[in-house]
Order: sequence, then structure tokens, then C-alpha cells
Amino acid sequence: MSDFLLFLLVGALAQLVDGALGMAYGVVSSTVLISFGVAPAAASATVHTAEVFTTAASGAAHALNRNIDWKLFWRLVPFGILGGVAGTYVLTSFPGHVMKPYVAGYLSIIGIYLVVRSFRKIPSRPVPGSVAPPLALAGGFLDSVGGGGWGPVVTTGLLGAGGAPRYVIGTVNTAEFLVTLAVSLSFLFALLSGHWEEAGDFASHGLAILGLIVGGVCAAPFAGYIVRRLKETLLLRLVGGLITTLGLIQIAQWLA
Repeated sequence: MSDFLLFLLVGALAQLVDGALGMAYGVVSSTVLISFGVAPAAASATVHTAEVFTTAASGAAHALNRNIDWKLFWRLVPFGILGGVAGTYVLTSFPGHVMKPYVAGYLSIIGIYLVVRSFRKIPSRPVPGSVAPPLALAGGFLDSVGGGGWGPVVTTGLLGAGGAPRYVIGTVNTAEFLVTLAVSLSFLFALLSGHWEEAGDFASHGLAILGLIVGGVCAAPFAGYIVRRLKETLLLRLVGGLITTLGLIQIAQWLA
């Protein structure tokens, strides 16, 4: 029960930030899971299972509020799925203790990037059509490998290219549902085919999955309120600082 309540809180807080900024749910949830000793592949599978539900709720909310650029949506989805499936294959091909320091290092870099980004003000202008496919490919791959990366890579990349924040965040969050579904099905295929040798570690985290789902789904409708009350810069610094600290702790433990 304590695991359920802990990850309910983690899922709720992560989804509040993710729904408001278009990033952080996967990165925060994965970092916390890994800090509790969960193998990277199991952490990623756990987060993506929960995200099937949370991204559906978030995407529906953005669709109702007309925050989606559908042309951009269909430029992101195919490449995001391709990158996500490739990342799942890589992650399930190596033992957890081999991948853990690399994943922790990646998450730490993302955390530092979020803090640095909080000091920049990016103007809005039309996003070039050639920008979306490579961002989606990289975002899907890193999202699967690290359990979080779609938002930090794709959202920040599109904002950096000048995309309007409202439509970038709404579109990226909605596209994430299909990418997450593809990654989750890839983990299921790896489990059933025997390619994923550490699949038993995933099966033992049912309460964590349920907590992330319930917390994320309950928090999704309130993201708009949170972003009105707190400055984006403060949220980015808090989340980036948390992710960086947990990631560095994991690297220090591995070095020790």
C-alpha cells in the first residue's frame, strides 16, 4: 500500500508538470523508479504502461481545448513510433546493470538541460517542416531507452524552432499517446517472445504501475490551473533539479 501511495503522488506531481509544460512525466517517474533499484527496462515498461492512460487523458483535454496542430501531429507520430520501437529493442537486449549508469547519465543531462532552458525566453514563429521528423525519431528512441525523453526532446526542440507554446505542448502531448502505445506493445512483444530476459522484474511492480496511472489520470485535468499559478521557469528548475539530483545519486552509487 505504501508503494501505491508513493507512486500515486509521483504520478500526480509528474503529470501536473507534464500537462502544463509538455514534458517531465516519464523522466520524473523513471528516475524515481530507478532510484528505488528498478532495472531500466522494467522502469521504462512501467512508465509507458501508465502513460497509455495518462497521455490519453491529457490528449483528450488538449483536443477539447483545441490545442492541437494536426499537420504537425501527423509529422511527429510515424517517426516517434519508429524511434520508440527501436529504443525498446535496444533496452531489452542488455542486462539492467549494464544499461543503468547510461540511463542515469542521460536522465541527469536532461535534468540539467531543463534547468538551463528555464533561463531562456524563446520567441514564437512557424516551425519548419523538416524539423519535426528527426526530433520525433530521437525523442521516441530516447523516451523508450530512458523511460522519458519524448517531451524534453520534442517539446523543447519545437519551441526552440519557434513553435507557439500552446500548440506545441498540446500536439506533443497528444502524439505521445500513440508513441507510448507502440512502445508498450513492443515491450509486450519482447516479453512474450522471450527477447526480454529480465521481464520478471516488470511483473513485480504492479502497485507502482497502478499508482502512476491513478495519480496521473487524476492530475491531468488540473495542469492548466497549475501553469496559471506557477511560473514556467520555477517548474522547470524544480523538476530539472530533482531529476539531476536523483540521476547523479544513481551514478555515484554505481561508481562506488
